Amino acid sequence: MFHGGGHLHSAFDEDEALGKVYDSKVIARLPKYLAPVKLWIALGASGMVIRSLAALAMPFLVGIAIDRFILEGDLGGLNIIAILCIGTALLVWAGGYMETLFLSYAGQSILFRMRTEMFDHLHRLSMSFFDRTLVGKLMSRVQNDVNQIQQLLTSGILTIITSSLTLVGIACVMIMMNARLALLTLTVVPILAIIIFIWQRFARRAFIKVRQAISVVNAQLQEGISGVRVTQSLSREGRSFEEFNNVNQAHLGANINAVRMQALMAPAVQILSGIAFGLVLVFGGYQVLAGEMGPGVLITFLLYIQSFFRPVFELTMLYTELQRAMASGARIFELLDVEPEIKDSPQAIEMPTIKGEVNFNHLSFAYQSGVEVLHDIDLIVNPGETVAIVGRTGAGKSSLMNLIARFYETTEGEVTIDGYNVCSVTQQSLRRQIGIVPQDAFLFSGSIEDNIKYGHPEASHQEVIEAAKMAGIHDFISLLENGYDTSVGERGGNLSAGQRQLTCLARAILANPPILILDEATSNVDTNTERIMQESLRHLVRGRTCIIIAHRLSTVTNADRIVVLEQGEIVEIGSHQELLAKQGLYYNMFEALNAPNLEQ
Repeated sequence: MFHGGGHLHSAFDEDEALGKVYDSKVIARLPKYLAPVKLWIALGASGMVIRSLAALAMPFLVGIAIDRFILEGDLGGLNIIAILCIGTALLVWAGGYMETLFLSYAGQSILFRMRTEMFDHLHRLSMSFFDRTLVGKLMSRVQNDVNQIQQLLTSGILTIITSSLTLVGIACVMIMMNARLALLTLTVVPILAIIIFIWQRFARRAFIKVRQAISVVNAQLQEGISGVRVTQSLSREGRSFEEFNNVNQAHLGANINAVRMQALMAPAVQILSGIAFGLVLVFGGYQVLAGEMGPGVLITFLLYIQSFFRPVFELTMLYTELQRAMASGARIFELLDVEPEIKDSPQAIEMPTIKGEVNFNHLSFAYQSGVEVLHDIDLIVNPGETVAIVGRTGAGKSSLMNLIARFYETTEGEVTIDGYNVCSVTQQSLRRQIGIVPQDAFLFSGSIEDNIKYGHPEASHQEVIEAAKMAGIHDFISLLENGYDTSVGERGGNLSAGQRQLTCLARAILANPPILILDEATSNVDTNTERIMQESLRHLVRGRTCIIIAHRLSTVTNADRIVVLEQGEIVEIGSHQELLAKQGLYYNMFEALNAPNLEQ
């Protein structure tokens, strides 16, 4: 999927695999995100420690209350213990509050920073990256993987630490109270470790299948919704439902199997906990009857056993989450490590205001090594000239235009604008002076005015209106209830294809670039919209360089020159009349397009 990015390629292809339990490369890069929120994490960790220590103190207080005060009838001492128990409970609450509050602050801050960094990074990557990458995969990186790594950075790591310390603390307190009984009770721990080891092998496979299944469901869902118009037009709703139902059933089965694996672990822990309870009751009971130990110590042991197995279960469940987080971290950092293929050179300068001369000097270009799309193109477009680029599908028309804005690097030769090699100036200063109206008219969510002002945010409302009038869409906008404040919907779904195209044209007009590129701008519009756009272009091209790519040859008949491409090479150049007189490729294309009209 990625050229020249082997690590990222494998990461995207193996989205649903679980990672290592410990990945040093991921861990080494986490401090960058922890440093800005270290105070919140420290406060959250303090709360976690307070809660854990207070929870450990409660059984100990119960044991003291029984042996020293209840059995001896000391009500005053018992009252003190009761007050201490209330204070301990308040500490558990306070610690839990601090833990939840400050770790949530830290987690949301990390989420914000990582998503912002990834969004910014994606906007710096070259067009070739997006040509080879599924948008759904990128969305998964920014959403799901960031969530997973955020949980690891906040609650995950601290839960591992506190649960481990809790286990050690309980074991130490039990040994201090009664070493023989503690060691006897803890004999079930090696058995539990063996069970966990075996369980994890099967659980890992089950959890991987769940992730694979939900990935297929999401892909099927996205495709089904995106293609709903085609599905309904061909009456394929039943088949579409059947296909989705099949993958959804597979997801259900994978989840049931995973739940079954989880359901096996909880009873296993409870059984071992019960065995430990039994050992304490039997051997501890003997010691109580023999007078070697007080009943309070016995009850304390029982309470500690209950507390001991809870963190064991938490760590068991956290094992798989830790693997997922490590895998997510690896994918996030591999994406962040992708370098843009198009970079400003250290010596790049700001391009000054240009006149608009475009020179293709012995230019060749290939998207993939060895498969050239353009071959030795030599062409000069003069300032203020309107040049049309025509040719059959795949001739290289759009590729030629992409090189002007330096969305891709040339394989050989160069593109210069007013004598400046496009590689010698900053990308922003170059693209600020080029307006592009694409074939697929893309509008952002927001109002019509916001979309027209997208390339010139400082423009006044009156300037927006003037641009809309030049594009021929002002009258339509004026008839809308909210006028220029009308929301266009997602991707401009509330507007027709022609209206979206005219809005994009108004956007380009308002930006007022010295060079204007229309890339198949009329291919998806009706005849009336095409007529409006042609009329608008007659006013728009005055005083600026205009390059038009078109399948509809009727839109380029008034161009100063027409360049005909065939298999990546220039085969003809001339005006409309000159090319018709030659009776070459352009003549054949024009005759083929107009033949139905001639027959009528």
